[in-house]
Amino acid sequence: MIAVIQRVSESSVTIDGKVKSKIGTGLLVLLGIEEADGKEDLEWLAKKIVNLRIFPDEQEVMNKSLLDVGGELLLVSQFTLHASTKKGNRPSYIKAARPEIALPLYEEAIRVLAVELGKSISTGTFGADMKVSLINDGPVTLIMDTKNKV
Repeated sequence: MIAVIQRVSESSVTIDGKVKSKIGTGLLVLLGIEEADGKEDLEWLAKKIVNLRIFPDEQEVMNKSLLDVGGELLLVSQFTLHASTKKGNRPSYIKAARPEIALPLYEEAIRVLAVELGKSISTGTFGADMKVSLINDGPVTLIMDTKNKV
């Protein structure tokens, strides 16, 4: 799994001109799932995401987690994170999981992140054409890949 994690002061997902989800201070997480991913990848990633110390403390040092600041989380599936651009100019998505594998893992990600955070999270809609907007706070953007845990 690949996650692009952005610290935001606000973020939203719009589908067909209607706002589906909107958050204030927190994290926008774009999640790419590949065929080889499993529940253990998801559990590791969820713990890391909610505990990342990327929010400022009283001295403006990134020392607080999403849990510490009581922030919100918006999770959006994004298969294009697994694009291969090695050959030619048209990306290949061969590593991205097929919907029958990715959708159950995405739904499990919603559940696991909510448990880790201790409250419900906001989401996009799997497979939909979404318009994602955000105000990246910092800017702070991290990329995590569960294949690089060690």
